[in-house]
Amino acid sequence: MTAMLVALLVDAAVGWPGPLFRLIGHPVTWIGRLIDRLDQWLNIEETDPLLRRLAGVVAALAVVGLCVEIAVIVTSLLPDGWRGVVIEGLLAWPLLASRSLNDHVAAVARPLAKGDLDGARQAVAMIVGRDPAQLDSAGVARAAMESLSENASDGVVAPWFWGMVFGLPGIVGYKAINTLDSMIGHHTPRHEAFGWASARIDDVANLIPARLTGLLLAAVSGLSSGRWREGLATMARDARHHRSPNAGWPEAAMAGALGVRLSGPRVYADRVAEEPWVNGTAPDPAPADLLRGLGLYRAMVALLVGLTAVLALIEWVLG
Repeated sequence: MTAMLVALLVDAAVGWPGPLFRLIGHPVTWIGRLIDRLDQWLNIEETDPLLRRLAGVVAALAVVGLCVEIAVIVTSLLPDGWRGVVIEGLLAWPLLASRSLNDHVAAVARPLAKGDLDGARQAVAMIVGRDPAQLDSAGVARAAMESLSENASDGVVAPWFWGMVFGLPGIVGYKAINTLDSMIGHHTPRHEAFGWASARIDDVANLIPARLTGLLLAAVSGLSSGRWREGLATMARDARHHRSPNAGWPEAAMAGALGVRLSGPRVYADRVAEEPWVNGTAPDPAPADLLRGLGLYRAMVALLVGLTAVLALIEWVLG
C-alpha cells in the first residue's frame, strides 16, 4: 500500500516527463509492441473465426502472463524494508496516468473557455476517436468530459485498485489487460474475433474499479457542490444503459454531479453511433462545466491519495 502511495504522489507531481519518454519510451508502449507482434503473427484474416478467437485467447494470456511473471520476478528481487517499498512505488509510477489525463483534458478546457473552438477541437482529437470537425462547443466539452470520466477509472482508479490488491504484479497485469483491449478489443473486421478475449478480460478487470470510480466522484461532488445524491441517482438510473458495461458508471456519476448530459449520439469518421443519453434531461455541458469536471477529477485523485495514505498507515501500525 505504501508503494502505491509513492506511485500516486510521483505521478501526480511529474507525470511521465517528455524527455524520459523520448529516451526510453513507456511501459505501455513496450507492451503495445508485443501485442502488435502477436497480432501480426497470430491474427490471420483468412483463418476461420473460431480459430482466430482461440488465437486471440492465446495472445491475451501470453501477454498478461509474461507481464505478470516479469513483475513477480522483479518484486522478488527487491530489497526488504523501505528501500524496496520506494523502488516498487517508482516501478508502479508510470502505470498510473493521473497527471497525463489532467493535462490532456486541461489542454481542451483552456482554449474552449477562451472561445477558441479550433484549438479545442485539435486538443480533443488527441483523446477521443470521433470526428472533431463535427463537434460544436458543447460537443467538444461532452467528448472531453466523457474521456475524463472513463479514463479516471481506466487510467487511475483501476491500476491503483489492482496495485493495492496484488502489488506490482497486479498493476502490471491490469495495464497489460487494458492495453490489449485498447489495441485489439474492437468490433472491427480484423479484431472482432481475435480481440474477443481481450475485450472480455478487460470488462471483468474494470468491473469493480469503474463502480468505485463512480462512488469516488459522487463523494467528492458532495464536498464541492453537495450534488452527491444526484451523482448516485444518475448512476443507479443510467449507468447500465451505456454501450460499455463499465464506462457508464463514472460517466453517469460525473453527469449527475455536474448536472449535464453525456454520451448520446456521436459522429466518427466513418459512421454515426446512436448511443443513449446519460442524464438525458439535463443540458449539454458548457466550457465552464468542463473546468468543473476537471476540478471534480482532481478532488477525486486527492481523495485517492488520502485514502491510500490512511490505509498505508494502518498497514504500518498493524505490521
